[in-house]
Parts: sequence; C-alpha cells; structure tokens
Amino acid sequence: MPASSILELSDTRRAALKVSYTARALDADRPARVRTGPGVRPRYGDLVVATVTEIGKHTRLESAQGRRRHLFPGDEVLVAYGARYAPDQFEAEPPQDLGPCHLVAAGGIASVMVSSHADIAAPTCLEPVGLAADVRGEPINMADLAAPEAPSALRTVPTIAVVGTSMNAGKTTTGATLVRGLTAAGYRVGAAKITGTGAGGDRWMFHDSGAITTLDFTDAGLATTYRVPVDRIVRTARDLHGRLTMAGADAIVLEVADGLMQPETAELLRRDALRGLVDGWVFAAGDAAGALYGRERLRAAGLPVLAVGGRFTASPLAVREAAQLLDVPVYGLADLAAPSVAAHLASRPVVSAVAEWSA
Repeated sequence: MPASSILELSDTRRAALKVSYTARALDADRPARVRTGPGVRPRYGDLVVATVTEIGKHTRLESAQGRRRHLFPGDEVLVAYGARYAPDQFEAEPPQDLGPCHLVAAGGIASVMVSSHADIAAPTCLEPVGLAADVRGEPINMADLAAPEAPSALRTVPTIAVVGTSMNAGKTTTGATLVRGLTAAGYRVGAAKITGTGAGGDRWMFHDSGAITTLDFTDAGLATTYRVPVDRIVRTARDLHGRLTMAGADAIVLEVADGLMQPETAELLRRDALRGLVDGWVFAAGDAAGALYGRERLRAAGLPVLAVGGRFTASPLAVREAAQLLDVPVYGLADLAAPSVAAHLASRPVVSAVAEWSA
C-alpha cells in the first residue's frame, strides 16, 4: 500500500461538504482532492475532510456565515486540526495520523479528546477521509490561506484588552459591551480576539456591538492558539492590531481568551511586545475573589488595570464584596455601555493608570 495517495472528490460530494468557520477561506472554492493514506501526517492547522460517524456534544457545525448547521451521521465536513484548552468542555490534542478523532469545537476543530468536564457529553466522532489538497496534491494549511501580515501600526490608537479568570468569566460580553460604549461615544472601534479556539460567535458579537472591523486569530492562519509558540501568538496579535488600524479604527478592543492559568495566556502577558500594543486592561471574573486575584496577577506582571467586570457583576452583593477590597472601578455591563465610562477608559494614558496603583 502506498504511503499516501490522492483521492478526487466529485462535484456532488464537494457541494454537500459542510464547511466550518475555521475552513471558511475554502467555502467558495472547495477542494477537489484530498491526500490520504497511512503515510499522511497531519500538521497543526491542516484542513481535513472527515465523515461524521457519531453525534455527541456538538450536534451542529458553525458555517462560514455563522449559521449552526445540524450534523448527521454520514455528513462530510471540512474542519481544521488543532488543540483545545477548555476546562468547561474538552482538553484535546491533534492526532499524529488520519485515524479517528473528535469534533471538539463547533467552529470546526478536529482533535483527539484527552479529558472532559464531568457534565459534558462525549464528543462527536469523526473519521478523516484525507487532508484537503491543492492542484499539486499538497495539503492545504490555514497558514497558507491567511492574508500577508499587516505592518506595525502607523499611528497610536487607544487599545484596551480584556482578559479573565477562565472561560465563561464574561470576557467576550465585557469586551463587546465596551465596544458598544466606545461606539456610542463616537469612536470607530476595531475589535479582535487574539487567542482561543476557532469559532465565530465572539466575532459576530463584537460586530453586532458596533465594531467597524472584527478579526480573530483564524484570519492570521491559526485554528486555535493552544500549543502554539507564544512568539507566533504575539506576531498574530500585532498583525491583527495593524489590520484594525489600517481599516480606520481609532479605538481598539482586544480579547485574550481562556484564563490567566492557561499556559499561553500566562506567557503572553509577560511579553513586552504585547505591552506595546495595549494601553490598559479590563479584567473579567466569575466571582469577587477571582476579580481580586486577577487584579493582583496583572499588577504583578506590570500591567495597568483600568477596571474589573465580568459575570460576577450580575450580583450586587458580589460587586459590594469586590469593591471593598479593590482600588479600581468595578463596572457592570450598563457601566461599560455608557459613553462617558467607555470614553474615560480609552482616554486614560498608561502612565497615569500605572501611577495610580504604584503611588
């Protein structure tokens, strides 16, 4: 048996292919061939055609347009190989061959589950057909489809980053509400998610909140950022920031996904290159204790904390608990949506934000 071979896909098969958000660059020009066989070794970010063999946690696949398409056994999907770090769902690592694997994210991530939250159903199962290939039969990687990197920002743009304790701490909602407030204050806001797992929901939320341009790391050729070298993530952040400024944004909101204890996030916050992009940080937490912890961790890293928010602000009691111990504002969603509050955050220079807590 040859180490690998090329399998041609019929027009009917290509038309029926369910293309995921991560593979959206190929939605209009679907692959006509795949590379398959025992000698094929997938790389991180390779696009793969796979058959759904069993429905589990993910019953739908997010399309290029953001619609959640129902999945059925026997469907063929176009997804990307990547790792996943999600304490509330799956921990997963990319496979070393074209053996059976799992759909570990609705945005279209193929991986092998390592562990899962006790409350989460078993993952949807996939049987890879082969790696999407170009006219020469070479596997197509997401990095091959990304636009050329943007130059460094040509002008200074107020930039606020949102980070949190963990997934589901309210980071995206906090960031989107801040976009809403800045837009109401008259800013042309650009927003980007610079780390996480490929999926469009957060991006659409930023768009619906008023951002003139929305991007995420998949635009820079990454399926997910877990297990990706931090230097590559920093480069991605600078690229996305540059694209937002080139699009005319005069204020930028960035989201750093997952939580402070996630390896890449922890390392990213220590990098000087990221500090050069971000003027101030808003920390999102699920409870008052997490808000206090996050503020201390950011300050220990030398990062200016502008405010804390997140899911815990839904409880007036939790807000009072936090306010008793914090020396930065505690902002709920109504606060961040207020033009005066949002504009104040965007107008605070780093020097004054640092001086307030170091004095």
